[in-house]
Amino acid sequence: MDMLGLISNFIRVVENGSIAAAARMKGMSPAAVSQSLSRLETHLGVRLLSRTTRIMTLTESGKRYFEKVRHIPRDIELASHSAALEAKPQGPLCIATTAAFGRYVIAPLMPAFNDAFPDIDIELMSTDRNVDHRLEGVDVSIRIEAQLNDQLIARKIASLPFVFCAAPAYLDRAGTPLSPEELSHHACLVFRYPTDGRFLPWKFIVKGQSISAKLNPRFISDDIDIITNIAVNGGGIARLASFVAQPLIASGQLIPLFESLLNEGNDFISSPMNIYACVNERSALNSKVTAFITFLETALASKGDAHLKMSALTSQAN
Repeated sequence: MDMLGLISNFIRVVENGSIAAAARMKGMSPAAVSQSLSRLETHLGVRLLSRTTRIMTLTESGKRYFEKVRHIPRDIELASHSAALEAKPQGPLCIATTAAFGRYVIAPLMPAFNDAFPDIDIELMSTDRNVDHRLEGVDVSIRIEAQLNDQLIARKIASLPFVFCAAPAYLDRAGTPLSPEELSHHACLVFRYPTDGRFLPWKFIVKGQSISAKLNPRFISDDIDIITNIAVNGGGIARLASFVAQPLIASGQLIPLFESLLNEGNDFISSPMNIYACVNERSALNSKVTAFITFLETALASKGDAHLKMSALTSQAN
């Protein structure tokens, strides 16, 4: 008899207030959860729950039992995490990431990660589609906010700036917008998210309120490198992640926009790109996954600082 499973089902029923809600949480049928409760009560020889068609309450025996066992699943989870963290990080590690982030950020970091953890063998899946952790053997995925879903456990590990920019040739021809309101009069190069066809909005935070700029989408693509290439060649204004834009700004191929507004203080900022590390379940946080997330979080912190410093230097030079 799977006592841990029976106890877990009982705890979920009590915490969620009904068999149906617990069944949804566990991914089981209500009948299966009800049967597990009956087996637990039979094994214990006591009635734990008083159930009617409208209400479910704990019996006195049920209250005492719940207080004794409610900590068990959490203790087991903590013990599993402790064992995983103490184990030496080794073996295959499959990482899924968006195409641009994998190309510009993760790939350059891989040699240093390999030096730090030589016993971990990396497989890097670089794709903008949604991946299935279980079916595709993914250990951890690195996602932006638009990719998050309720089936994954997500932890934010970084916030990196977006940069609005255009080539000198375009700005000479079309003029330089001085505020987000002027974007509607310019050729905007817009990224369409490939999984659901949505445009990623161009957002700003003005006096604590998030606003989306009204755009004139002159060109649309689901490939950020294509958008970048068009921007460099004078095709319009692009909203690029800092790790894509800054090398091109440093070389003079792109010019950052709205710098005077962004440097006036916190009343006006570009909404950042939030980066999340995602796993399928907490038990997936083994030593090699934890090692990678910690390594990436540390690297992104320094990268974010470097990009902010570069942006400030560029603004001063302009």
